[in-house]
Amino acid sequence: MLVLKRLTAMAVTIMAVTIGALLAGAGGAWAGLGQPSPWQLGYQQSVTPVMDNIISFHNFLLVIITLITLFVLALLLIIIVRFNARANPVPSRTTHNTLLEVVWTLVPVAILVMIAIPSFKLLFYQLNIPQADLTVKATGKQWYWTYSYPDNGKFEFDSLLVRDDKQRRPDQPRLLAVDNEMVVPVNKTVRVQTIGTDVIHAFAVPSFGILIDAIPGRLNETWFKATREGIYYGQCRELCGKDHAYMPIAVRVVSEQAFATWVAEAKQKFAREDSVPTNVLAQSTAR
Repeated sequence: MLVLKRLTAMAVTIMAVTIGALLAGAGGAWAGLGQPSPWQLGYQQSVTPVMDNIISFHNFLLVIITLITLFVLALLLIIIVRFNARANPVPSRTTHNTLLEVVWTLVPVAILVMIAIPSFKLLFYQLNIPQADLTVKATGKQWYWTYSYPDNGKFEFDSLLVRDDKQRRPDQPRLLAVDNEMVVPVNKTVRVQTIGTDVIHAFAVPSFGILIDAIPGRLNETWFKATREGIYYGQCRELCGKDHAYMPIAVRVVSEQAFATWVAEAKQKFAREDSVPTNVLAQSTAR
């Protein structure tokens, strides 16, 4: 009984801590949009259909995992109470049970199939890129990103971390703010093409539900459709050298009219001859 009391106390403590974390984390998770929040528990707020599906699938799995955990815990408690040496001094000598063995084989298979079907649907949804309204090419370099817009003219620009806190705006988060943000229109399907120039990088924006490697010599692509205006932050997710932690991504989602205005300005501001290597400008800007 002493063991049972200790297990019960432990279970109550774990549940109390979990509920407290959920309550505290829920407020933190909803406090920010497009960036991490203090005491955040769970994903950042979703602003794309892909991320909506990811969160839905995550919640579905959480229910299954919780039910399995509670079932196993109940079995352990029953065994501890009913089959301890005091309550059951003469143990059973049962070696097998055909029905039980069939059940514990088929039930896990059914659970895995139930998980696999929505998992494959989500993977297909992520990988099947629809007709794009806009294409953005993100080139990973040590340790910054270069963006170009093949559908909107010959211009590209480098996006580097704002290291000086004096240059960072009050609304820009530390270690995520950049000097030039990637700009896209709201409610438009954006194809993101990624490639690396030196080592493997990874382009990831949590609120969009996208993460894809940028590999030298190989062009990868993914997509998103942001349904809310704002600034959404991400980071390189592949260890790429000493400044890997200082390679943020910032995507500004604006209205279609504001995007058209930005493109017109970007063509003048970031116009570049093909003969000028982009890393030269980035290195001079970094200095």
